[in-house]
Amino acid sequence: MDLRRPGAALIMASMTFPMLIRSAFDVLRDLALDAVSCAGSSLRSRTSLLAENLFLRKQLAFDQERGIRPVRLTNAARLSLVLSSRFFDWKSALMVVKPATLIGWHRKAFRLFWKLKSRPGRRRIPPELRQLIVEMVRDNPIWGEERIAHELGLKLGIRISPRTVRAYWPSKGPWSHRNSQRWNPFVRNHARALLACDFMVAITVRFRVIYIFVLMEIGSRRIVHCNVTPHPTAEWTIQQLREAIPSDHEYRFLIHDRHATFSSELDAAVTALGLQVLKTPIRAPKTNAFCERLIGTMRRECLDYMVPLNDRHLRRIVREWVSHYNRGRPHSSLGPGIPDQRSVPPARMHRHCFDDEERVTSTAVLGGLDHEYALERSAA
Repeated sequence: MDLRRPGAALIMASMTFPMLIRSAFDVLRDLALDAVSCAGSSLRSRTSLLAENLFLRKQLAFDQERGIRPVRLTNAARLSLVLSSRFFDWKSALMVVKPATLIGWHRKAFRLFWKLKSRPGRRRIPPELRQLIVEMVRDNPIWGEERIAHELGLKLGIRISPRTVRAYWPSKGPWSHRNSQRWNPFVRNHARALLACDFMVAITVRFRVIYIFVLMEIGSRRIVHCNVTPHPTAEWTIQQLREAIPSDHEYRFLIHDRHATFSSELDAAVTALGLQVLKTPIRAPKTNAFCERLIGTMRRECLDYMVPLNDRHLRRIVREWVSHYNRGRPHSSLGPGIPDQRSVPPARMHRHCFDDEERVTSTAVLGGLDHEYALERSAA
């Protein structure tokens, strides 16, 4: 196959392994036939070989005078010309191509020979070690190549250089270039010390817009405070925060968006309470994802099925649902678990059977919109 033809590289790339094996077999077969022909010619007399050489040269000169374009040589023919050119002065005998072309074939064969003889770089490390490096990079966002290499060498006994670790570093993803801790690990590491707040709206039966203020603890998913108002202001919001956050709290950060209600006076009041304000970027609701998810849960499980009459009715609905959310609703993000779980499920010998003295009770929430279940032991 001529690699200089347009699309030859594409054809080589599309060839399957059996096709490549067949092509190599054809080249070896042609070289073997040429070797047999050369061995037969060595038995002939010198006069006969000179006459045959002159005869072939005359025919080739006649074709060149007529302007006949020669057929492209195969790989086997090129390799045969390269090998035979080492035994005589080939420049005067070369007719079909230019001398530079034959020299190019020789250099290409030389590069191919050393490429096959030499090993292309170091041997790759085992696949399980490569997978371990990727997992360590993803699980430890603030580590570098040297830290991972030291971790492998000192604790696992695997001696590997930082440059080798870098060679298998994930090239795509948020961990490819990390100079500081990202937002998600920060929230996960400080979940117990983080509070998040936000506003949502509800429409009454008279089409009035009522605002609901929600303050939650991210670590336990517990709703710390919830209240409603038709006119949210910075002063009203500051008062809600003062009522919700005790003086002996252990919180460190408060996350809120850049709504006009969260003014600079509110941030100053929050700082006076011993908290550091973390404002979310513009048009980035995912940075306050836990509070946004809480608002969506409140809509799907409560407000989408209730039509409040006024702000007092809405306050009663929201507070009853918040009590159910904190004390009776399982949360999948907790394992699953309940934020204010007061009792531990009893251990059973048979997980699908109740004891004889146990009885399941049901308590309606919001007039039967939801239910809470518990176990009671009957009197002996």
